[in-house]
Amino acid sequence: MRNESIGLVKTREYTYDDKIRLKSGKKFGPIKISYETYGRLNEEKNNAILVCHALSGDAHAAGWHEGDEKLGWWNNMIGPGKALDTDKYFVICSNFLGSCNGTTGPATINPETEKSYGLDFPIITVSDMVKVQKKLIDHLGIDQLFVVIGGSLGGMQALNWAISYPKSVKFCVPIATSAQSTPQQIAFNEVRRKAIMADPNWRKGDYYGKTPPREGLSLARMIGHITYLSDESMRQKFGRDLQEKNGYSFDFSTDFEVESYLHYKGNKFVDRFDANSYLYITRAIDYFDLTSGGERTLREAFEGVKAKFLVIAISSDWLYPPYQSKDIVRALRANEVDVTYSEIKSNYGHDSFLVETGQLKYIITNFLSQILVKDITTDPPIVKKNTAIEKVSEVMIESEYTHIPVSTKNGKLAGIITAWDIAKSLAKGSDSMDKIMTKKVITASPSEPINSVIKKMKTHNISALPVIDKKNKIKGIVTSDTISQLAGRERAISEFSNTEN
Repeated sequence: MRNESIGLVKTREYTYDDKIRLKSGKKFGPIKISYETYGRLNEEKNNAILVCHALSGDAHAAGWHEGDEKLGWWNNMIGPGKALDTDKYFVICSNFLGSCNGTTGPATINPETEKSYGLDFPIITVSDMVKVQKKLIDHLGIDQLFVVIGGSLGGMQALNWAISYPKSVKFCVPIATSAQSTPQQIAFNEVRRKAIMADPNWRKGDYYGKTPPREGLSLARMIGHITYLSDESMRQKFGRDLQEKNGYSFDFSTDFEVESYLHYKGNKFVDRFDANSYLYITRAIDYFDLTSGGERTLREAFEGVKAKFLVIAISSDWLYPPYQSKDIVRALRANEVDVTYSEIKSNYGHDSFLVETGQLKYIITNFLSQILVKDITTDPPIVKKNTAIEKVSEVMIESEYTHIPVSTKNGKLAGIITAWDIAKSLAKGSDSMDKIMTKKVITASPSEPINSVIKKMKTHNISALPVIDKKNKIKGIVTSDTISQLAGRERAISEFSNTEN
């Protein structure tokens, strides 16, 4: 069923029995990889999409597990008829190295000691995470991924994929991310780590089987969550509203709704995440730098890439602000790489890539050239050539369509009549449809890409196109308003240029 959940899914496991060489130079293995797949891999094995998750994510990106009604973290984006359409694509999401959600990490039992690794787990980088993902993709027999996509830390993985394995990626879609962690981002990560380490229950990472550092991890999550929001979104959601109080308590208890919200987020997080994993993952983010510490320029970092890029930023993201995405775009263009830049207009901050799925669907599907005219064609009333002007006016008012196709007796397109045409006819006292309708009409075909329609609308300064088949029979109409609704904002025909905002 289209536009619904993928349904019941199962998490799978693959164990890479050998060792990999990490960025630090150490060798590490074996490695268990937790992953899920949605849709079917075609015979050519060229329809695979790898979804890379963010810091606290996991392999469960869509659908639900038996006995658990919680949907996957990107369920609105993955499934039949969605942006990552499982009727067309084979979508993979794997939990990355160092996490605590199935793939080997600090909480995993070390086969040599039969105890959890704890701080014996090696320091890892984003490139190490990607190297492990590559082992899984090789295991699945896929030579080239159709798309690698991800937001935040997931975007870092996507970028690393395109650079480390250029022949293995056709399209790369990094969202709300950066080419290197900035001092401010590193600073926030350090404060979060110190919050965990300051908890007496942390015990230098040796807390498995004992009381975990819940307070420290909760505080770390609270700090992190603030960076995922924007000032405007917090103002709109909470303002200065008090939490079930009529006035200030004049002590240090929870007074404001925003305080209560952060406590809730922190306490909920400790039930599903491991503190040591949080330390390792934030350190991997710190180390992320495509310029290798300045040994090469960002342009040089992208010299060998083969993929076509869609770089997406978020207007209100202050953790990974749009200028960082534009730096990536400039470096790619300096290498004459085919790259499109798009910016989500949202007040939700960094978390917009999880929230603004309407805009994301439009942007991503458009980029992959999968949205066709037939997907967004509406079914307006159709009038015959001999219909009275007064009747046409009534039809427009009742249907709320301002553009109505005019047909011949056999259903073929004869022209189009607009609300402006009706107004002119009343002013001139004309009652002849033949005299006021537009006969030379710009049209669209059902199988035509939306990009083509957008160009026609811009070129001819029109806002609606009748949709006709090869026999000139009317199939419906496509309007700029419909395209705007797909985008989730009133910007129907403005975004998909190769110019920066």
